[in-house]
Amino acid sequence: MTEVRYLAPHTLDEAVSALAAANGTGRILAGGTDLLVQMKAGMVSPGVIVDVKKITEMTTVEEKAGRFRIGAAVSGAVLGEHAALRTAWPGVVEAINLIGSKQIQGRASAGGNLCNASPAADSVPALVAADAVVTVQGPKGRREVPVEKIHAGPGRTTLERGEIVVSFTLPARPAGSSDAYLRLIPRTEMDIAVVGCGVSLTMQGGTCVAARVGLGAVAPTVLLVDAAAKALVGSRLDDKALEAAAAACRAACKPIDDKRGTIVYRTKIAGVLLKRATAIAADRAGGR
Repeated sequence: MTEVRYLAPHTLDEAVSALAAANGTGRILAGGTDLLVQMKAGMVSPGVIVDVKKITEMTTVEEKAGRFRIGAAVSGAVLGEHAALRTAWPGVVEAINLIGSKQIQGRASAGGNLCNASPAADSVPALVAADAVVTVQGPKGRREVPVEKIHAGPGRTTLERGEIVVSFTLPARPAGSSDAYLRLIPRTEMDIAVVGCGVSLTMQGGTCVAARVGLGAVAPTVLLVDAAAKALVGSRLDDKALEAAAAACRAACKPIDDKRGTIVYRTKIAGVLLKRATAIAADRAGGR
């Protein structure tokens, strides 16, 4: 049996050094809800496990001037109880709280969900819609990356060797802003999304003045659909604008056929969820 070393550093510098010294055999343990399953299935066999749950910056949430910095290892359960974050970004919190069961929520994190790089990851379309920026630290120092630039394909990221996702930063919200995330799954809960859609809006006097749309489970990576956002901006979210945005979502889809849904079905549902998530976000932006 292969020996696995377990390390629990208290600083990011220690974690980065440990991961770099592992020469590609190291894996980060944030919650372990993906890593431990993959190890038991024989999918991965790390030489070193670096547990980041003792690093303060990765396990805390900070609010400053309306912006939120969310540590990459903060559990979904903790985020679900953060009142200010729920008020500012309800869609983001809802999406993260869809990862697994109540028990899993005590461990699972948005950072782990992102780095697992599933096209169907629930948190990622909502974070893309939120214009979240990821702080990454590695042997070459720190850098900031838009969340939509992290995925490279199923199970693959753009992170360089030794880099760790440290945190997510959500921007301050103008008045009249909110978001929503919806997914379609075959069962009522605890399943993988057939399609996931995140929408973030800013409304002024009944007109949409800013928007972002994220789509999941319809391409090799989660998508930022600029064309859908452009169709919404400048409109009063009337049927014509919603259909144009839905059509943009359908056009962006590059899905696969699998046991959860066909290409035709996923493509159609992408437009349906866009309309529904937009309506919810608009209601929230209006204080409803």
